[in-house]
Amino acid sequence: MGTERKLTVEKEVAKFLEAKFIREIQYTTWLANVVMVKKANGKWRMCTDYTNLNKACPKDAYPLPNIDRLVDGASGHNMLTFLDAYSGYNQIQMHPQDEEKTAFITDSANYCYRVMPFGLKNVGTM
Repeated sequence: MGTERKLTVEKEVAKFLEAKFIREIQYTTWLANVVMVKKANGKWRMCTDYTNLNKACPKDAYPLPNIDRLVDGASGHNMLTFLDAYSGYNQIQMHPQDEEKTAFITDSANYCYRVMPFGLKNVGTM
């Protein structure tokens, strides 16, 4: 991995650690690789390759409803609550039992997510 990409990974990991989105992990059964993807603006995005974990997970038999059904179901209510789409997945806590399944490796250490990471099979899209 090039120097620029390594620096981006280090910055992202530091940001996620400070926000308590991830934690360091010593021993894990699952371990995913970090993949750097170039964005349209030329900067790098850190992604985690959960291909093997997704192959091992059964498909969710109860997918989230589409937005039209959600809007129709919300009509007539006095109060609504929304997730901030800017940090969407980072607002959904992982079950503590499943955190270690989201482990990923960097040059400095292994980490796992404490919040829902992007790229898991049954997460859906926001």
